[in-house]
Amino acid sequence: MKFKTIIEPFRIKVVEPIRHISEAERAAALEAAHFNLFLLKAEDVLIDLLTDSGTGAMSSGQWAGMMQGDESYAGARSYYRFDEAVHEITGLKHVIPTHQGRAAERILFGSLVQPGEMVVNNTHFDTTRANVEYRQATALDIPIPESKHSQLVHPFKGNIDLEALERLLTEHREKIPLVMLTVTNNSGGGQPVSMANIRGASAICKQHGVPFFLDACRFAENAWFIKTREEGYADKTPMAIAQEMFSYVDGCTMSAKKDGMANIGGFLALNDDALAQQCKNMLILTEGFPTYGGLAGYDLEAIAVGLHEALDEDYLRYRTRSVAYLGDFLNKVNIPIVQPPGGHAIYIDAQAMLPHIPQHEYPAWALSLVLYLEGGIRSVEIGSVMFGQQPDGSEKPAAMELVRLAFPRRVYTQSHFDYLAEVLAYVGERRERIRGVKIVSSPPVLRHFTVQVAPAHGTLLT
Repeated sequence: MKFKTIIEPFRIKVVEPIRHISEAERAAALEAAHFNLFLLKAEDVLIDLLTDSGTGAMSSGQWAGMMQGDESYAGARSYYRFDEAVHEITGLKHVIPTHQGRAAERILFGSLVQPGEMVVNNTHFDTTRANVEYRQATALDIPIPESKHSQLVHPFKGNIDLEALERLLTEHREKIPLVMLTVTNNSGGGQPVSMANIRGASAICKQHGVPFFLDACRFAENAWFIKTREEGYADKTPMAIAQEMFSYVDGCTMSAKKDGMANIGGFLALNDDALAQQCKNMLILTEGFPTYGGLAGYDLEAIAVGLHEALDEDYLRYRTRSVAYLGDFLNKVNIPIVQPPGGHAIYIDAQAMLPHIPQHEYPAWALSLVLYLEGGIRSVEIGSVMFGQQPDGSEKPAAMELVRLAFPRRVYTQSHFDYLAEVLAYVGERRERIRGVKIVSSPPVLRHFTVQVAPAHGTLLT
Protein backbone atom coordinates (compact mmCIF):
# COMPACT_ATOMS: atom_id res chain seq x y z
CA MET A 1 0.00 0.00 0.00
CA LYS A 2 1.38 3.43 -0.98
CA PHE A 3 -0.57 5.38 1.64
CA LYS A 4 -0.91 4.88 5.38
CA THR A 5 -4.25 6.57 6.04
CA ILE A 6 -7.00 4.16 7.02
CA ILE A 7 -10.19 4.69 5.06
CA GLU A 8 -13.45 2.85 5.57
CA PRO A 9 -14.10 0.54 2.59
CA PHE A 10 -17.70 1.71 2.35
CA ARG A 11 -19.83 4.83 1.93
CA ILE A 12 -22.40 5.90 4.52
CA LYS A 13 -26.07 5.95 3.43
CA VAL A 14 -27.87 6.14 6.76
CA VAL A 15 -26.71 7.78 9.99
CA GLU A 16 -27.87 7.44 13.58
CA PRO A 17 -27.39 10.36 15.97
CA ILE A 18 -25.36 9.94 19.14
CA ARG A 19 -25.40 12.46 21.95
CA HIS A 20 -22.95 13.89 24.42
CA ILE A 21 -24.05 14.04 28.04
CA SER A 22 -22.08 15.78 30.77
CA GLU A 23 -19.73 14.07 33.21
CA ALA A 24 -22.22 14.79 36.00
CA GLU A 25 -24.95 13.06 34.00
CA ARG A 26 -22.67 10.09 33.38
CA ALA A 27 -21.89 9.87 37.10
CA ALA A 28 -25.63 9.80 37.85
CA ALA A 29 -26.18 7.18 35.14
CA LEU A 30 -23.45 4.96 36.65
CA GLU A 31 -25.02 5.17 40.10
CA ALA A 32 -28.49 4.38 38.71
CA ALA A 33 -27.00 1.36 36.90
CA HIS A 34 -25.38 0.09 40.13
CA PHE A 35 -21.95 0.65 38.53
CA ASN A 36 -22.59 -2.03 35.91
CA LEU A 37 -22.09 -0.86 32.32
CA PHE A 38 -24.47 -3.56 31.04
CA LEU A 39 -27.27 -1.82 32.94
CA LEU A 40 -26.76 1.62 31.36
CA LYS A 41 -29.25 3.02 28.89
CA ALA A 42 -27.60 2.89 25.47
CA GLU A 43 -28.66 6.48 24.79
CA ASP A 44 -26.36 7.58 27.62
CA VAL A 45 -23.31 6.04 25.89
CA LEU A 46 -21.25 8.10 23.44
CA ILE A 47 -19.11 5.34 21.88
CA ASP A 48 -20.35 1.84 22.61
CA LEU A 49 -17.60 -0.78 22.61
CA LEU A 50 -19.34 -3.16 25.02
CA THR A 51 -19.45 -5.86 22.33
CA ASP A 52 -19.11 -6.49 18.62
CA SER A 53 -21.94 -9.04 18.83
CA GLY A 54 -24.97 -7.99 16.81
CA THR A 55 -24.02 -4.31 16.98
CA GLY A 56 -22.63 -3.86 13.46
CA ALA A 57 -24.09 -1.97 10.51
CA MET A 58 -25.62 -4.11 7.78
CA SER A 59 -24.86 -3.46 4.14
CA SER A 60 -27.14 -2.43 1.29
CA GLY A 61 -26.80 -6.00 0.02
CA GLN A 62 -28.04 -7.37 3.33
CA TRP A 63 -30.98 -4.96 3.48
CA ALA A 64 -31.89 -5.83 -0.08
CA GLY A 65 -31.78 -9.51 0.81
CA MET A 66 -34.03 -8.93 3.80
CA MET A 67 -36.73 -7.57 1.50
CA GLN A 68 -36.79 -11.02 -0.11
CA GLY A 69 -37.27 -12.82 3.20
CA ASP A 70 -39.61 -15.80 2.97
CA GLU A 71 -41.48 -16.10 6.26
CA SER A 72 -42.98 -19.52 5.56
CA TYR A 73 -42.95 -21.66 8.70
CA ALA A 74 -41.32 -24.67 7.05
CA GLY A 75 -39.12 -25.01 3.98
CA ALA A 76 -38.74 -21.28 3.29
CA ARG A 77 -36.47 -20.39 0.39
CA SER A 78 -34.58 -18.05 2.77
CA TYR A 79 -33.45 -21.10 4.74
CA TYR A 80 -32.05 -22.73 1.61
CA ARG A 81 -30.08 -19.59 0.73
CA PHE A 82 -28.74 -19.57 4.29
CA ASP A 83 -27.96 -23.30 4.16
CA GLU A 84 -26.13 -22.90 0.85
CA ALA A 85 -23.97 -20.05 2.18
CA VAL A 86 -23.02 -21.95 5.36
CA HIS A 87 -22.36 -25.16 3.44
CA GLU A 88 -20.16 -23.39 0.87
CA ILE A 89 -17.93 -21.98 3.61
CA THR A 90 -17.89 -24.83 6.12
CA GLY A 91 -18.55 -27.92 3.97
CA LEU A 92 -20.45 -29.36 6.95
CA LYS A 93 -23.39 -31.61 6.11
CA HIS A 94 -26.16 -30.50 8.49
CA VAL A 95 -26.85 -26.79 9.07
CA ILE A 96 -29.16 -26.01 12.00
CA PRO A 97 -30.15 -22.34 12.45
CA THR A 98 -30.46 -20.89 15.97
CA HIS A 99 -31.37 -17.46 17.28
CA GLN A 100 -27.76 -16.88 18.39
CA GLY A 101 -24.57 -18.69 19.31
CA ARG A 102 -25.39 -19.56 22.90
CA ALA A 103 -28.45 -21.49 21.70
CA ALA A 104 -26.20 -23.57 19.45
CA GLU A 105 -23.91 -24.20 22.44
CA ARG A 106 -26.81 -25.24 24.65
CA ILE A 107 -28.17 -27.67 22.06
CA LEU A 108 -24.75 -29.18 21.33
CA PHE A 109 -23.72 -29.63 24.96
CA GLY A 110 -27.22 -30.79 25.87
CA SER A 111 -26.82 -33.57 23.31
CA LEU A 112 -23.21 -34.60 24.00
CA VAL A 113 -22.17 -33.62 27.53
CA GLN A 114 -23.05 -35.52 30.71
CA PRO A 115 -22.50 -34.60 34.38
CA GLY A 116 -18.93 -35.21 35.53
CA GLU A 117 -17.45 -34.94 32.03
CA MET A 118 -14.96 -32.39 30.72
CA VAL A 119 -15.01 -30.12 27.66
CA VAL A 120 -11.55 -28.99 26.57
CA ASN A 121 -10.99 -25.67 24.78
CA ASN A 122 -8.18 -23.23 24.10
CA THR A 123 -10.27 -20.78 26.19
CA HIS A 124 -14.01 -20.94 26.77
CA PHE A 125 -15.87 -17.65 26.55
CA ASP A 126 -18.55 -16.74 29.08
CA THR A 127 -21.70 -18.36 27.63
CA THR A 128 -19.74 -21.38 26.39
CA ARG A 129 -18.37 -22.00 29.87
CA ALA A 130 -21.78 -21.43 31.46
CA ASN A 131 -23.47 -23.89 29.11
CA VAL A 132 -20.85 -26.56 29.91
CA GLU A 133 -21.18 -25.94 33.64
CA TYR A 134 -24.97 -26.02 33.39
CA ARG A 135 -24.54 -29.64 32.31
CA GLN A 136 -22.57 -30.17 35.58
CA ALA A 137 -19.41 -30.71 33.56
CA THR A 138 -16.01 -29.01 33.72
CA ALA A 139 -14.94 -26.40 31.16
CA LEU A 140 -11.15 -26.82 30.96
CA ASP A 141 -8.92 -24.25 29.23
CA ILE A 142 -5.53 -25.28 27.84
CA PRO A 143 -4.14 -22.30 25.90
CA ILE A 144 -0.46 -22.23 25.01
CA PRO A 145 1.78 -20.82 27.78
CA GLU A 146 2.55 -17.69 25.73
CA SER A 147 -1.09 -16.60 26.05
CA LYS A 148 -0.64 -15.87 29.74
CA HIS A 149 1.86 -13.07 29.10
CA SER A 150 -0.02 -10.06 27.77
CA GLN A 151 3.05 -8.13 26.56
CA LEU A 152 4.64 -11.05 24.73
CA VAL A 153 4.34 -10.82 20.94
CA HIS A 154 3.45 -14.15 19.32
CA PRO A 155 1.62 -14.46 15.99
CA PHE A 156 -0.85 -17.11 17.22
CA LYS A 157 -1.34 -16.68 20.95
CA GLY A 158 -4.83 -18.15 20.60
CA ASN A 159 -3.46 -21.66 19.95
CA ILE A 160 -4.46 -24.63 22.06
CA ASP A 161 -1.66 -26.47 23.86
CA LEU A 162 -1.29 -29.62 21.75
CA GLU A 163 0.90 -31.44 24.27
CA ALA A 164 -1.65 -30.84 27.02
CA LEU A 165 -4.45 -31.95 24.68
CA GLU A 166 -2.64 -35.20 23.86
CA ARG A 167 -2.02 -35.85 27.55
CA LEU A 168 -5.64 -35.18 28.53
CA LEU A 169 -7.06 -37.42 25.82
CA THR A 170 -4.61 -40.19 26.70
CA GLU A 171 -5.39 -40.05 30.42
CA HIS A 172 -9.08 -39.05 30.45
CA ARG A 173 -10.58 -40.08 27.10
CA GLU A 174 -13.70 -41.56 28.72
CA LYS A 175 -14.50 -38.20 30.37
CA ILE A 176 -14.09 -35.98 27.29
CA PRO A 177 -17.11 -35.98 24.95
CA LEU A 178 -15.73 -33.30 22.64
CA VAL A 179 -12.90 -30.82 22.14
CA MET A 180 -13.60 -27.24 21.05
CA LEU A 181 -11.32 -24.56 19.61
CA THR A 182 -12.41 -20.91 19.78
CA VAL A 183 -11.38 -18.80 16.77
CA THR A 184 -10.32 -16.18 17.45
CA ASN A 185 -9.60 -16.73 21.15
CA ASN A 186 -11.86 -14.04 22.66
CA SER A 187 -11.08 -14.49 26.36
CA GLY A 188 -7.38 -14.68 25.52
CA GLY A 189 -7.26 -11.23 23.95
CA GLY A 190 -8.87 -11.88 20.57
CA GLN A 191 -5.80 -13.79 19.50
CA PRO A 192 -5.84 -16.00 16.36
CA VAL A 193 -5.27 -19.74 16.01
CA SER A 194 -2.89 -21.00 13.33
CA MET A 195 -3.86 -23.50 10.66
CA ALA A 196 -1.07 -25.77 11.88
CA ASN A 197 -2.64 -25.72 15.36
CA ILE A 198 -6.12 -26.47 14.02
CA ARG A 199 -4.70 -29.31 11.93
CA GLY A 200 -2.73 -30.67 14.89
CA ALA A 201 -5.67 -30.57 17.28
CA SER A 202 -7.82 -32.31 14.67
CA ALA A 203 -5.29 -35.11 14.23
CA ILE A 204 -5.04 -35.69 17.99
CA CYS A 205 -8.82 -35.80 18.36
CA LYS A 206 -9.19 -38.22 15.44
CA GLN A 207 -6.51 -40.47 16.91
CA HIS A 208 -8.51 -40.71 20.14
CA GLY A 209 -11.95 -40.83 18.50
CA VAL A 210 -13.15 -37.54 20.05
CA PRO A 211 -15.34 -35.11 18.07
CA PHE A 212 -13.59 -31.81 17.28
CA PHE A 213 -15.56 -28.55 17.03
CA LEU A 214 -14.85 -24.91 16.25
CA ASP A 215 -16.47 -22.04 18.08
CA ALA A 216 -16.40 -20.15 14.79
CA CYS A 217 -17.77 -16.73 15.78
CA ARG A 218 -14.81 -14.87 14.26
CA PHE A 219 -13.72 -17.39 11.64
CA ALA A 220 -13.17 -14.71 8.97
CA GLU A 221 -10.85 -12.63 11.15
CA ASN A 222 -8.96 -15.81 12.05
CA ALA A 223 -8.63 -16.65 8.35
CA TRP A 224 -7.18 -13.19 7.70
CA PHE A 225 -4.53 -13.61 10.38
CA ILE A 226 -3.58 -16.98 8.91
CA LYS A 227 -3.25 -15.30 5.51
CA THR A 228 -1.07 -12.48 6.84
CA ARG A 229 0.98 -14.35 9.47
CA GLU A 230 1.30 -18.03 8.57
CA GLU A 231 3.74 -19.32 5.99
CA GLY A 232 2.16 -20.73 2.86
CA TYR A 233 -1.13 -18.81 2.99
CA ALA A 234 -0.29 -15.34 1.68
CA ASP A 235 -1.62 -16.11 -1.80
CA LYS A 236 -4.80 -17.83 -0.63
CA THR A 237 -8.15 -16.09 -0.30
CA PRO A 238 -9.87 -15.79 3.09
CA MET A 239 -12.62 -18.03 1.68
CA ALA A 240 -10.15 -20.78 0.78
CA ILE A 241 -8.48 -20.49 4.16
CA ALA A 242 -11.81 -20.65 5.98
CA GLN A 243 -12.79 -23.71 3.98
CA GLU A 244 -9.57 -25.43 5.00
CA MET A 245 -10.15 -24.52 8.66
CA PHE A 246 -13.58 -26.16 8.61
CA SER A 247 -12.29 -29.20 6.73
CA TYR A 248 -10.55 -30.36 9.91
CA VAL A 249 -13.61 -30.33 12.19
CA ASP A 250 -16.65 -32.49 12.89
CA GLY A 251 -18.85 -29.48 13.52
CA CYS A 252 -19.05 -25.90 14.72
CA THR A 253 -21.12 -23.47 16.71
CA MET A 254 -21.53 -19.97 15.35
CA SER A 255 -22.84 -16.64 16.51
CA ALA A 256 -23.73 -14.90 13.26
CA LYS A 257 -23.82 -11.67 15.26
CA LYS A 258 -20.04 -11.56 14.82
CA ASP A 259 -18.59 -12.67 11.47
CA GLY A 260 -22.07 -13.29 10.10
CA MET A 261 -22.36 -9.48 10.04
CA ALA A 262 -25.98 -9.67 11.26
CA ASN A 263 -27.83 -8.22 14.23
CA ILE A 264 -29.15 -11.62 15.35
CA GLY A 265 -28.71 -15.28 14.51
CA GLY A 266 -26.38 -18.24 14.63
CA PHE A 267 -26.13 -21.88 13.74
CA LEU A 268 -24.90 -25.32 14.67
CA ALA A 269 -23.32 -27.28 11.81
CA LEU A 270 -22.50 -31.00 12.00
CA ASN A 271 -21.43 -34.00 9.94
CA ASP A 272 -22.78 -36.77 12.18
CA ASP A 273 -26.28 -37.81 11.02
CA ALA A 274 -27.47 -39.23 14.33
CA LEU A 275 -26.17 -36.30 16.38
CA ALA A 276 -27.72 -33.85 13.92
CA GLN A 277 -31.12 -35.50 14.32
CA GLN A 278 -30.82 -35.40 18.09
CA CYS A 279 -29.93 -31.69 17.93
CA LYS A 280 -32.83 -30.95 15.58
CA ASN A 281 -35.22 -32.63 18.01
CA MET A 282 -34.00 -30.33 20.79
CA LEU A 283 -34.14 -27.36 18.41
CA ILE A 284 -37.83 -27.99 17.73
CA LEU A 285 -38.51 -28.15 21.47
CA THR A 286 -36.83 -24.84 22.36
CA GLU A 287 -36.01 -22.76 19.25
CA GLY A 288 -38.27 -23.64 16.32
CA PHE A 289 -38.61 -25.76 13.22
CA PRO A 290 -35.24 -26.82 11.66
CA THR A 291 -35.68 -24.51 8.66
CA TYR A 292 -35.99 -21.36 10.75
CA GLY A 293 -34.64 -22.19 14.22
CA GLY A 294 -35.94 -19.11 16.00
CA LEU A 295 -35.11 -16.69 13.17
CA ALA A 296 -37.27 -14.74 10.76
CA GLY A 297 -36.73 -15.39 7.07
CA TYR A 298 -35.23 -11.92 6.65
CA ASP A 299 -32.63 -12.74 9.34
CA LEU A 300 -31.59 -15.85 7.40
CA GLU A 301 -31.22 -13.70 4.27
CA ALA A 302 -29.06 -11.15 6.08
CA ILE A 303 -26.74 -13.86 7.41
CA ALA A 304 -26.45 -15.56 3.99
CA VAL A 305 -25.14 -12.29 2.54
CA GLY A 306 -23.11 -11.28 5.62
CA LEU A 307 -21.07 -14.50 5.81
CA HIS A 308 -19.60 -13.73 2.41
CA GLU A 309 -19.10 -10.02 3.14
CA ALA A 310 -17.09 -10.93 6.25
CA LEU A 311 -14.56 -12.70 4.01
CA ASP A 312 -13.97 -9.65 1.78
CA GLU A 313 -10.26 -8.79 1.80
CA ASP A 314 -10.74 -5.01 1.75
CA TYR A 315 -13.06 -5.22 4.74
CA LEU A 316 -10.75 -7.54 6.72
CA ARG A 317 -7.70 -5.39 5.98
CA TYR A 318 -9.56 -2.27 7.16
CA ARG A 319 -10.97 -3.92 10.29
CA THR A 320 -7.73 -5.42 11.57
CA ARG A 321 -5.74 -2.30 10.70
CA SER A 322 -8.21 -0.12 12.62
CA VAL A 323 -7.62 -2.20 15.74
CA ALA A 324 -3.85 -2.11 15.20
CA TYR A 325 -4.01 1.68 14.69
CA LEU A 326 -5.39 2.15 18.20
CA GLY A 327 -2.95 -0.43 19.56
CA ASP A 328 0.00 1.49 18.10
CA PHE A 329 -1.21 4.65 19.84
CA LEU A 330 -1.64 2.94 23.21
CA ASN A 331 1.88 1.54 22.98
CA LYS A 332 3.17 5.10 22.56
CA VAL A 333 1.33 6.40 25.64
CA ASN A 334 2.39 3.44 27.81
CA ILE A 335 -0.99 1.81 28.27
CA PRO A 336 -0.36 -1.96 28.45
CA ILE A 337 -2.46 -4.07 26.08
CA VAL A 338 -2.51 -7.69 25.03
CA GLN A 339 0.06 -7.96 22.26
CA PRO A 340 -0.24 -8.12 19.35
CA PRO A 341 -3.66 -6.43 18.89
CA GLY A 342 -6.43 -8.86 17.96
CA GLY A 343 -8.93 -8.69 15.13
CA HIS A 344 -12.07 -7.35 16.80
CA ALA A 345 -10.92 -5.58 19.95
CA ILE A 346 -8.19 -3.98 22.02
CA TYR A 347 -7.66 -5.61 25.42
CA ILE A 348 -6.15 -3.36 28.08
CA ASP A 349 -4.17 -5.19 30.76
CA ALA A 350 -5.73 -3.52 33.79
CA GLN A 351 -3.63 -5.48 36.27
CA ALA A 352 -0.44 -4.12 34.70
CA MET A 353 -1.90 -0.63 34.29
CA LEU A 354 -3.32 -0.42 37.85
CA PRO A 355 -0.93 -2.43 40.06
CA HIS A 356 -2.12 -0.50 43.12
CA ILE A 357 -5.57 -2.13 42.88
CA PRO A 358 -5.64 -5.71 44.23
CA GLN A 359 -7.47 -8.37 42.24
CA HIS A 360 -10.18 -8.72 44.86
CA GLU A 361 -11.10 -5.10 44.09
CA TYR A 362 -11.54 -5.90 40.39
CA PRO A 363 -9.14 -3.49 38.62
CA ALA A 364 -10.51 -4.15 35.14
CA TRP A 365 -14.08 -3.44 36.23
CA ALA A 366 -12.92 -0.23 37.91
CA LEU A 367 -11.04 0.90 34.79
CA SER A 368 -14.06 0.25 32.58
CA LEU A 369 -16.19 2.46 34.84
CA VAL A 370 -13.68 5.31 34.69
CA LEU A 371 -13.51 5.15 30.88
CA TYR A 372 -17.26 5.72 30.81
CA LEU A 373 -17.21 8.41 33.50
CA GLU A 374 -14.47 10.41 31.78
CA GLY A 375 -15.29 9.93 28.11
CA GLY A 376 -18.64 8.19 27.65
CA ILE A 377 -16.90 5.02 26.43
CA ARG A 378 -18.63 1.71 27.23
CA SER A 379 -16.33 -1.32 27.33
CA VAL A 380 -16.48 -4.70 29.08
CA GLU A 381 -14.44 -6.33 31.82
CA ILE A 382 -12.93 -9.72 31.05
CA GLY A 383 -11.47 -10.58 34.40
CA SER A 384 -12.44 -11.76 37.85
CA VAL A 385 -16.01 -10.44 37.77
CA MET A 386 -16.71 -12.32 34.54
CA PHE A 387 -14.71 -15.47 35.31
CA GLY A 388 -13.92 -15.47 39.05
CA GLN A 389 -17.14 -17.08 40.22
CA GLN A 390 -16.81 -20.89 40.35
CA PRO A 391 -19.65 -23.42 39.91
CA ASP A 392 -19.58 -24.26 43.63
CA GLY A 393 -20.00 -20.58 44.54
CA SER A 394 -16.37 -20.03 45.55
CA GLU A 395 -14.18 -17.26 44.16
CA LYS A 396 -10.98 -17.70 42.13
CA PRO A 397 -9.10 -14.78 40.55
CA ALA A 398 -9.03 -14.79 36.74
CA ALA A 399 -5.77 -15.42 34.92
CA MET A 400 -5.80 -11.86 33.55
CA GLU A 401 -7.69 -8.66 34.35
CA LEU A 402 -8.60 -7.23 30.95
CA VAL A 403 -10.79 -4.42 29.66
CA ARG A 404 -12.05 -5.23 26.17
CA LEU A 405 -12.84 -2.46 23.71
CA ALA A 406 -14.80 -4.39 21.06
CA PHE A 407 -15.39 -2.59 17.77
CA PRO A 408 -18.80 -3.01 16.11
CA ARG A 409 -18.44 -3.78 12.41
CA ARG A 410 -18.73 -0.85 9.98
CA VAL A 411 -20.10 1.52 12.64
CA TYR A 412 -17.40 3.97 13.73
CA THR A 413 -15.06 6.11 11.64
CA GLN A 414 -11.45 7.06 12.18
CA SER A 415 -12.44 10.22 14.06
CA HIS A 416 -14.25 8.05 16.60
CA PHE A 417 -11.04 6.06 17.04
CA ASP A 418 -9.06 9.29 17.47
CA TYR A 419 -11.48 10.50 20.14
CA LEU A 420 -11.22 7.11 21.87
CA ALA A 421 -7.42 7.43 21.81
CA GLU A 422 -7.66 10.83 23.50
CA VAL A 423 -9.90 9.49 26.27
CA LEU A 424 -7.59 6.54 26.88
CA ALA A 425 -4.53 8.79 27.03
CA TYR A 426 -6.33 11.13 29.47
CA VAL A 427 -7.31 8.25 31.75
CA GLY A 428 -3.81 6.78 31.44
CA GLU A 429 -2.28 9.99 32.78
CA ARG A 430 -4.55 9.73 35.83
CA ARG A 431 -4.26 6.00 36.40
CA GLU A 432 -2.90 6.32 39.95
CA ARG A 433 -6.12 8.06 41.03
CA ILE A 434 -8.36 5.11 40.06
CA ARG A 435 -9.69 3.06 42.97
CA GLY A 436 -11.16 -0.44 43.17
CA VAL A 437 -14.73 -1.68 43.49
CA LYS A 438 -16.65 -4.27 45.50
CA ILE A 439 -19.59 -6.54 44.64
CA VAL A 440 -22.82 -5.64 46.42
CA SER A 441 -25.12 -8.36 45.04
CA SER A 442 -24.62 -11.07 42.44
CA PRO A 443 -26.62 -13.76 40.58
CA PRO A 444 -25.41 -17.39 40.70
CA VAL A 445 -24.29 -17.60 37.02
CA LEU A 446 -23.03 -15.18 34.36
CA ARG A 447 -22.94 -12.56 37.06
CA HIS A 448 -21.28 -9.82 35.01
CA PHE A 449 -24.51 -9.15 33.11
CA THR A 450 -26.53 -8.12 36.19
CA VAL A 451 -24.13 -7.84 39.14
CA GLN A 452 -24.46 -4.75 41.34
CA VAL A 453 -21.20 -3.06 42.28
CA ALA A 454 -20.04 -0.06 44.33
CA PRO A 455 -16.75 1.82 44.80
CA ALA A 456 -14.75 0.00 47.46
CA HIS A 457 -13.43 3.24 48.94
CA GLY A 458 -16.39 5.55 48.39
CA THR A 459 -15.25 6.95 45.05
CA LEU A 460 -13.91 5.75 41.70
CA LEU A 461 -11.32 8.53 41.47
CA THR A 462 -9.41 10.30 44.22
